[in-house]
Order: sequence, then structure tokens, then C-alpha cells
Amino acid sequence: MKRFIEHHELARDKRFVRQDNASVTILSQLPDDVDTVVTMFEKFAPMIEISVKGTEAEPLYEEYGPAFGLITLNQPLRPNDPAGTTRLLMRMHGIFVGELQALEGAGRSLWDFPDAPWEFKMNMARQCWDEARHVQIYEKLLEHVGGYPGMFPESTFLFECACSDDPAMRVAGVNRGLEGLACDVFRDMIRYAEQIGDEKMRQAIDFVLADELTHVRFGSEWVKEFTKDDPERFKRTQEFRKQVDKQFSFGGSRSDREDAAIPIARQDRLEAGFTEAELTELAQISGDGPSRDTLVKAGEILRQRHLAKRAAARGERA
Repeated sequence: MKRFIEHHELARDKRFVRQDNASVTILSQLPDDVDTVVTMFEKFAPMIEISVKGTEAEPLYEEYGPAFGLITLNQPLRPNDPAGTTRLLMRMHGIFVGELQALEGAGRSLWDFPDAPWEFKMNMARQCWDEARHVQIYEKLLEHVGGYPGMFPESTFLFECACSDDPAMRVAGVNRGLEGLACDVFRDMIRYAEQIGDEKMRQAIDFVLADELTHVRFGSEWVKEFTKDDPERFKRTQEFRKQVDKQFSFGGSRSDREDAAIPIARQDRLEAGFTEAELTELAQISGDGPSRDTLVKAGEILRQRHLAKRAAARGERA
């Protein structure tokens, strides 16, 4: 079996539609400026439109244009929100495919480094076992809230963090970055489940979160082990982790900012082995990017322009 596969080589059945990663990760690179956000998402509009064809996101694109992601994904989950069901479905589906990619990432880490210590291989095998269970749990939770696998496009940018050929960077990206993000998202989902009184959702996600803390600890321990005699390698690993954390901030939507859609789960991260200094650094890294107010304004401009183009096209055909 081939080692070090690229994200586009991941196998999927016909239920899944692959989304280009650029439109998902661009927010982490944008300033807090309405015009810049509008310009970039108009540039990605054709790509986004193609990626939603045949999925439940297609009607959202028709209604909002390329701004549907800004309106649905980068807003907090709140009970009784008119768009709450859509946001919940998109987030739950995103977690489901994220767990699928986490399983693939842990499996690749087990296979890609045949000379790694036995203890490392056992940790990655344990993580595969956990992630397989998480995939099953989130598939059931997705069905529980009225969704199904493949209903929205899948971005593989999470798996991209599992493509490094250095095992230290691999666990920094997967276990410290991706699993750290999971701590934040899952704690936020638990809060939402408590607010709506969904005990099944709350308990299931709480069980998964307990595993994620263990996975983060794997990353913390193995980054130290792989780099203990090589300060330059440790420095490179830390820089890679910062890049991953920046991408996973979604332009400040996951951060310590007051307007964050997903707050950083500080207590969970501390329990998982993050230090206070690392959390301070994470808050600084993830705090940049467009504010929620900027995204709302940009989203409305994009929506109006999209609807105007659709109306003009109908007029020309008439």
C-alpha cells in the first residue's frame, strides 16, 4: 500500500461530493474588511457553485450565493434561531466527515512511519479504534438531527494536516491541531445540547470529547519525544502547529473573541495537556480575521449581488 498519500487520493463512495479546500480556509487569511471578504468570495463563487451541485447545500447557494457559508457556518448555534437547524446539520455533517478524516489520518500515521517506536504505533492504533467509533457515533447523531452522510460537500483540509512526512509534524497537526479544534467544537456542541434539552446528543458528544483529550495528550507526548534532541526540529514543528491553528481558527470564528461562533475550550485543553502559554498564543493566533459584523455585512452584499445576477439572467432568457 502506498505511503504518504495526498488529500485528493482519499477514497469516497458516490454519496460524497468533494469541495475545493481553498474556499474553506480562505477566511484565516483575510483582514477585517468587508470589501476584501466580498471580493474573495465572489472570486470563489464559480468553484463553490460547482461543489454544491447535487447536495443539500445547493438550495442554500441559490438563496444566498457564495455567502451561504458565511451565514450558516460562521455564526453560533442558538436555540430558536431561524437558521439554527441548517447550522446544526452543516456542523454535524462537518464533524462526521472530520472524524472520518481523523480515522484516515491516524491510520496513515500508523502506516507511513514503519520505523517509529512501537509505543507510537500502539497509540495510533488506539486512536484508529477511537476514531472508528466516533465515525459511527456522529453518523447516528447526524441521523438523530435529521441529516445523512453526503448531504453537504466534504472539504478535506483537515486531512491535509495529516500529510506531513515528519512524524513530529504529523502529530502536531493531527493531535494538537485537529484534535484541539475538536475540544472546542465538542464543548460548544455540548452547551447547545444542554440548552435544547437533548440528553442523547449531550452524552454522546461528551463520551467522544473524553477520547479527544487522550488524543491531544498523544500529540503532546510524541512531539516532545520526536524532537527532544533536536531544537531546530522542535522549532519547525511548533511553527507548523501555529499554521494549523491559524487555519482552524476559520478567520476568528473559533477563538477567544467575544463574537466567536466557537469559543476556545480552555479547561478541556488544559486537561488535555496544553499549557497556559500555549493557550495565550492560540488566542492571539486565532483572534485575527474578519469580525462577525464584517461577515454579516459581506454576506448580505454577496447575497444581494447573487440575487440580482439571477434575476438578470431570468430576464435575459425571457
